[in-house]
Amino acid sequence: MLEQFTLFFQNTAFAQMTFGNVFMLGIACVLIYIATAKDAEPLLLIPIAFGIILSNIPIIATGILAEPQTLPNGGLVPGGFMYYIKQGLDLGIYPPLIFLGIGALTDFSFMISYPITIFLGGAAQIGVYLTFFLARAFGFTFPQAAAIGIIGGADGPTSIYLATKFSPDLLSIIAISAYSYIALIPILQPPVSKLLTTKNERLIRMKPPRKVSKTEKIAFSVVTTLVTALLVPQSLILIGPLMFGNLLREVGNVKRLVEASSKYILDTTTILLCLSVGVSAHADVFLSPKSLMVFGMGAFAFVTCLASGILFAKFMNLFLKEKINPLIGAAGVSAVPDSARVAQKLAQEEDPTNFILMHAMSPNVAGVIGTAVAAGTFLSILK
Repeated sequence: MLEQFTLFFQNTAFAQMTFGNVFMLGIACVLIYIATAKDAEPLLLIPIAFGIILSNIPIIATGILAEPQTLPNGGLVPGGFMYYIKQGLDLGIYPPLIFLGIGALTDFSFMISYPITIFLGGAAQIGVYLTFFLARAFGFTFPQAAAIGIIGGADGPTSIYLATKFSPDLLSIIAISAYSYIALIPILQPPVSKLLTTKNERLIRMKPPRKVSKTEKIAFSVVTTLVTALLVPQSLILIGPLMFGNLLREVGNVKRLVEASSKYILDTTTILLCLSVGVSAHADVFLSPKSLMVFGMGAFAFVTCLASGILFAKFMNLFLKEKINPLIGAAGVSAVPDSARVAQKLAQEEDPTNFILMHAMSPNVAGVIGTAVAAGTFLSILK
């Protein structure tokens, strides 16, 4: 009887569990708690957390991530279920589809109506390049440093896409870092914004955005695709789907395609992408000194991107007659629309009648384009 019980136990996943697996299961539970109790990016963190659970029940026992095998007689043993789901991540398929849905959801008219704020979306990427050099100073390779730096753009799909191309071994920690800091925007953005601005600057009022015509919106999608693809060809894989989704939104007579892109494709791909990110977070990869350094540098990247946008707005005000509220500079990170909402909240803490949300949306959506272009630049130079 004892031998049978011992044999049964050896065939369970308990026998292969390590301390690292248990620790990662604890992290997954913390992420689920934060996502549900604190309502912090639940659409992202919950599937990521469940993916972590799946990958840290020893895969030798479950087989869900097993690779397909060819038998000596030429037959094929299929791989595990999550192995095939994860191929969309490993092959870089999911991020462009996410961008398609984001484009179909995003209104670029705020940026078109006040184009000078586009520079704030670009200025926020300074933190990406600063972190790139910092990562190199800590001994990471050029491709790894690029993948780490892009975390600062607060763009999960772009971070994931660049990591799959440059540093698959760091994919899980880069992705979880990116989405963690996006979830922490309401906590991180206010102290950085208040530290770098004065009360008078936070009280600055901006004139309402002008109305943008349908023709301008359609032209913007086409022109942006052409210009970015010609200048930074490697960015087309992300900018192309983003602008295509936006074109579907703005033409006005393909509502079914807009709904499919912004709802069914986006939601389905988000689930598959986040599950794939979670199952990439094996204990032996995630719990290493290198991974902890990446997490720390991701924080540095994010904070410096916030600060870069604010400081550049202050710099622009030295030359502008109609001043920009520097709070919108922090929205230059591409966490749409969370960072713009935080900027609005901070402005209304000083003056409840001051509405800068629409102005903050301009650098916010510009940040999406800016991060994709930064990723394309790294791909063009380092690939």
